[in-house]
Amino acid sequence: MAVTVETLDKLERRITLSLAADVLKNEVDARLKKLARTVKADGFRPGKVPMNVVAQRYGYSVQYEVVNDKVGEAFAQAAAEAQLRVAGMPRISEKEGAVAEDGKLLFDATFEVYPQITIGDLTSAEIERVTADVNDAAIDRTVEILRKQRRTFAQRPQAEAASEGDRVTIDFEGKIDGVPFEGGKAEGYQFLLGEGQMLEAFEKAVRGMKTGESKTFPLKFPDDYHGKDVAGKEADFLVTVKKIEAQNLPEVNEEFVASLGLAESTVEALRADIKKNLEREVKFRVAARNKAAAMDALLKVTQFDVPKSLVEAETARLVEGARADLKARGIKDADKAPIPAEMFTPQAERRVRLGLIVGELVRNNNLQAKPEQLHDHIQELAQSYEQPQQVVAWYMSDRQRMAEVEAVVIEGNVADFILSKAKVTDKSVGFEELMGQQG
Repeated sequence: MAVTVETLDKLERRITLSLAADVLKNEVDARLKKLARTVKADGFRPGKVPMNVVAQRYGYSVQYEVVNDKVGEAFAQAAAEAQLRVAGMPRISEKEGAVAEDGKLLFDATFEVYPQITIGDLTSAEIERVTADVNDAAIDRTVEILRKQRRTFAQRPQAEAASEGDRVTIDFEGKIDGVPFEGGKAEGYQFLLGEGQMLEAFEKAVRGMKTGESKTFPLKFPDDYHGKDVAGKEADFLVTVKKIEAQNLPEVNEEFVASLGLAESTVEALRADIKKNLEREVKFRVAARNKAAAMDALLKVTQFDVPKSLVEAETARLVEGARADLKARGIKDADKAPIPAEMFTPQAERRVRLGLIVGELVRNNNLQAKPEQLHDHIQELAQSYEQPQQVVAWYMSDRQRMAEVEAVVIEGNVADFILSKAKVTDKSVGFEELMGQQG
């Protein structure tokens, strides 16, 4: 029988489903009889409970279950006959204001369908593609980080003043309008001068002080300070220096390289190893940035309506992800934290929209991940670990992890395809800018 599909809105449709009342009744009776074999009730032996008692106790829930099952089956059959690609779950309700044939029950199934997607003209898209190199300055910076990780400290004589790079131990107390505030007091607090651990005005006041010396100074908190109670306000701090320690950075020599566990204990080997690791990281970051630019261009040239049900489902997943993140951070009652779903709606819509477009592009242009691509990507990921083959085995042994790798490879294929069609302008960016280390 032909299925009549009613268009309500852009992607919203409705189908009226007709179910025979006697079929529903027979199924309810059959399930109640099956239930009666095991149901227990006071005053009756198991399996001997009268049907009228079973029906009275379980009839409504069984009928609800049967109607849901049968309506679901009818909807699936109708959607298949009408060749509909249903997005999300249908909303089922009894049909109002309609007279059914004798012995029939009518239900409305309201649902959304997937949009028809036509990829826009990629040749009109303009994309800035970035490139970056690992230079000596980047290697030097990494060497300095390694040195700082292995630095030692020696206490300065009392007569020597605190200077850049020193580790100072202080007691401090801050007051606003003469009143102490939360988080404004500490004893035996350590920090390194010149490494941005404290506000610049605070460091400036401590710089030049000697062990045992105290000082009172004003400090204005920035307007965007993370502590909202004190942001934009001026406080008076009393600081007492308890100890000053000068840092000692190890020399970059064979002994230092050996402490890092490299197979070859030479400075040249260290720099070569650093360069290889940085180049790997640069490659991933450049690819991620160019992929994002390609996806932005794809979204601009391809417009269509997005199923609300898919956006709502993705929003719910993002909210749950936010709750899980709060829980992982140790936030109390994270599962009850008020998280407005609407704050995730734009991100959810972008994800759904992009997922639909990418899926269409992959199908139409054979951009699926090839086995050799999956192998190469996993091998590359594993190279940053001490035992690469164990990492490869870890990926290969889990379907979910392999699915994540496949998604990354497919996105790369799509980005390459877009870049091959679009108007591309190449731009070289500095290592620090790429790594987010400006300034």
